[in-house]
Amino acid sequence: MEDTKLVQGRYRLLDLIGRGGMGEVWRARDESLGRQVAVKCLKPLGPEHDHSFTRVLRERFRREARVAAGLQHRGVTVVHDFGEYEGVLYLVMELLEGRNLSQLLEDNKQRPLAVPDVVEIAEQVSDALAYTHKQGIVHRDLKPANIMRLTDGSVKICDFGIARLGHDIGFTSRLTGTGIAMGTPHYMSPEQIGGTQVDHRSDLYSLGCVLYEIATGAPPFDLDDAWGVLVGHRDTEPRPLREHRPELPGSYERIVLDLLAKDPADRPRDAAELSRRIASARALLGSHAGAADQETDLAAGLAGRSDPVPATDPPQQRSARAAVPPAREEQLPSWTRGMTTGSKASGAWTARPAPPDASAGLTGAWTGPVDPRQSAVPPGEPERPTPPPEVLSVLAGRHNAGLSLGRLGRWAEAGEVHRAVAAEREHALGPDHPDTLDSRYQVGFTLSRSGRAADALREYGRVAAGRERVLGADHPETLAARQETAFVLGQLGRHFEAHQVYAAVLASREQAMGPDHPDTLRCRHNLAYNLSRLGRLEDACRMAREVAAARARVLGAGHPDTLVTRYEVAYALGRLGRWPEALQTYREVAAARGQALGAEHPDTLAARYEVGISLGRLGRSAEALTVYRDLVDDRTRAQGPADPETLRARHGLGVNLGRLGRWEEALAEARDVCAIRERVLGPDHPDTLVSRREVGVGLGWLSRWADALAVYRQVAQARQRVLGGDHPDALTSRNDEAHCLEQLGRSAEAVELYRQVAALRQQRGVLGH
Repeated sequence: MEDTKLVQGRYRLLDLIGRGGMGEVWRARDESLGRQVAVKCLKPLGPEHDHSFTRVLRERFRREARVAAGLQHRGVTVVHDFGEYEGVLYLVMELLEGRNLSQLLEDNKQRPLAVPDVVEIAEQVSDALAYTHKQGIVHRDLKPANIMRLTDGSVKICDFGIARLGHDIGFTSRLTGTGIAMGTPHYMSPEQIGGTQVDHRSDLYSLGCVLYEIATGAPPFDLDDAWGVLVGHRDTEPRPLREHRPELPGSYERIVLDLLAKDPADRPRDAAELSRRIASARALLGSHAGAADQETDLAAGLAGRSDPVPATDPPQQRSARAAVPPAREEQLPSWTRGMTTGSKASGAWTARPAPPDASAGLTGAWTGPVDPRQSAVPPGEPERPTPPPEVLSVLAGRHNAGLSLGRLGRWAEAGEVHRAVAAEREHALGPDHPDTLDSRYQVGFTLSRSGRAADALREYGRVAAGRERVLGADHPETLAARQETAFVLGQLGRHFEAHQVYAAVLASREQAMGPDHPDTLRCRHNLAYNLSRLGRLEDACRMAREVAAARARVLGAGHPDTLVTRYEVAYALGRLGRWPEALQTYREVAAARGQALGAEHPDTLAARYEVGISLGRLGRSAEALTVYRDLVDDRTRAQGPADPETLRARHGLGVNLGRLGRWEEALAEARDVCAIRERVLGPDHPDTLVSRREVGVGLGWLSRWADALAVYRQVAQARQRVLGGDHPDALTSRNDEAHCLEQLGRSAEAVELYRQVAALRQQRGVLGH
């Protein structure tokens, strides 16, 4: 991006602060609020990345940036905004004045920081981690370059939200055949190196590496060989800190060595416990300053034990460990072959010609820990031979091709591809392998989007059951499959069953992720939607308002997800007959979408359509007519004259012409729209039949009752054929027919038809109860 660029019409890029492996960071001015901000811009993706990859990247960026934007803590960098502009993904954050810990060490010529500063930094970082871990967020890339000390002495963790993006793109490092990307290994936990379960305790290990370095001037395993660093993290105990720096308090050394335990179970239970231990150390350090027994007392108290623990190991134990030969290369994962060490504690976003450090990009991932059962073989099933990598690569490529077909709306073809890949993955990997289940999930998705909800329901049921066996009932992927199950139940009109599934998934999401996690809020939004389809409109309206408020707080008032929920609020208000409130809400949503997405974005146009509906319901048809005329012009230009949504707007235009008594114009519009719908959608499509009925309405108002009767009968027969004779729409058409007979003086026929309709409605009511 150039320094004259105005991003999204709002952020004026002023000075390039730094450049790294993933892109650039700029000092910028927010023209709307008149404040200084930092704008991080990812490098545009090159032609070597296919469309499915870039789509996944963009979606992951948006998802993780939303979560990062929801973090509100003095020790975490504030994310103001994010988006995409001219193909570049960007993140807007508070502009921090200070130096990261890498830069502080460089400024100090790699000498350690003062002890009071070290303890202060440790306390503030542990407090910030306690907050983020409580939100279910693991950073996964904690290192000196991601921790800033501001000019006022406060400390902030940077770049929650998108660490994995840099690894996935491969800007900072090699992406290996197992899908694990490696950057500098100096701050990696043993479980990260081994590819096993990673949770919040991995962040504690990385923090231990950081605290070790700022206290001693070097990381725990300060080697130029990447292999030696990896073996050190996995097999070798670090040298006690006071062997490097004797003046360090024994209490601090004990805390750091506990953080560097190989087994996560031997580390502090969580960051909150760590924060308490550091605070106690700080207090005791002040009260015992100069005391000869300070070190032993603090070590005992802060380790949480009743007996004093030696601050350092006996010399013979250290000698024995040093004599242990390095592990053979085969004992570490294959993706470590040929690694470069990377740079330790190097300043972020510098333009040095050296290989870029992962810290130079947008770093940190909010996603939860990897479930160790993902690769587990179900009980009783024999071990399968590992398929050749080239076979898995081909299947992955075909899977991505299916995703691409789906994005083009070619659902039937996409479904065929996913079914074939699912069958081959099942043969090669087993029915419950995550990749097989992912293909099955996509099969269900294509079925639901193809109108085959019953088939989709069966497929999602298989996926949910498989994921529950392998990943657990409350794993996010299991919950995603169950949530899609609820969606297709709604498609099938089984709204009560859908409600039960949504409620159960929501309870699990709230417990595992918290009430304000985006996935939790998405589930609550779906539940509100389903409540309205159950006729529980007051409950639906109340819940939708709550979700809209939460999304505004977490994501921002103008975020698309927030506006989707506000749209649902307006829908419920309209169903409740509260049209003035519905109109106001629809107008606000339309204006916000226009500003955020553009005037001709489909979501903006949908909200404008509902504004027209609301005006018509309020009897303000002249205003509605103006809305619909503009909408028809914009939809025709954006989507074409035969697009279903263009025709929907033209239908609304015709209806309001009739309401204004302009029946000749209304009839001509209805006939034209009906003819196009019949050609595009088919003669029995519900929208076609709605337009045909509108033709009958116009003929009736023009007193052409014989012609109207023929049209109404045609609509009634089609609805009876497609929907059944007792369907409400079919019965409405029969009533239309009876009304025409009455107007034509054929009262006996009209009365008989009215009697038949009443009997069918009564029968339907009894069966419904």
